[in-house]
Amino acid sequence: MLDAGLTFTKETEEAKTLPFPYNKQDFCYYEPIEKRIEHAKVLIVNDCLRYESDLSELAHTDWNGTTGAKLRFENKISAMACNNIANNVIRLVKQPKVMTVHLSEVAEAAESFRPDAIVMSGTLTDFDYYNPVHLDKFSQFIKTTKIPVLAICGAHQLVGVSYGRRLTTLDNLDASEKRVNRVVEYQYRFIKIIDTTDPIFDGIANTESGIWQEYTTQDDILRVWQNHGLQVEGVPEDFKLLATAYLCKNQMMVKRSDGQMIYAVQFHLEKSFEDWSKNPTRWQHVNESRDGRILFENFLMLALKHNK
Repeated sequence: MLDAGLTFTKETEEAKTLPFPYNKQDFCYYEPIEKRIEHAKVLIVNDCLRYESDLSELAHTDWNGTTGAKLRFENKISAMACNNIANNVIRLVKQPKVMTVHLSEVAEAAESFRPDAIVMSGTLTDFDYYNPVHLDKFSQFIKTTKIPVLAICGAHQLVGVSYGRRLTTLDNLDASEKRVNRVVEYQYRFIKIIDTTDPIFDGIANTESGIWQEYTTQDDILRVWQNHGLQVEGVPEDFKLLATAYLCKNQMMVKRSDGQMIYAVQFHLEKSFEDWSKNPTRWQHVNESRDGRILFENFLMLALKHNK
């Protein structure tokens, strides 16, 4: 009994002296997810490749003999990515309406569906393997649409390219110079918010709100899922940098001019509900990713406000 008591005391003391400066409490909070948005129509854009017609001549040449396998994998991943986005909308909105289309169809779908917001998925393949007609068409659309847009990971890069920025590897090489074995940002990483006054970060200044984690309210840090080997070099004209990190400087940016509202994030904020659903309980967990969910919800609210 004495040994057990000593062990308990030691563990308790260790819990009080955690090396990480946040969340030192030896308890956790129960956090239900309440739907605060009444209704929203969201157009989900699949930015991956589907058919051979989506490919450039370079892709047909480089992928000779493996095209079918690569396209099957792209379709598998794109289904998972778009489903994750849809789940965010469904779990955050009381009366959601979603429609999923391919990158090449976004302009026509936006006109017919008339969404409140557009959310664009990540990508797998370098853009010089994409049909250039599709890229040009999207570039024209993104520069003129007044529908609020949230561009995720590869879509963040696509927005950057459409507005004239170059893509590089994380060790600053041209994408074509290093197709494989790239330096990557992967798994959960911390990024630094540059401008907490942007409305996407609503609630950070109010430490009593309980919306954000302590590391966010105290040090302007977000914990987000990363999975990429390319980055947008610099920030496009008329965009503002919102968050940065060590390997990839452009982690988050926004354009709020010309009647547009475009948020582009290098990380996968849509993964939050996937991880939330995997937890055996709904108690706050040290490995949770609630930051992405908060950003996604704030974007939808801002989109509805922008449309008004």
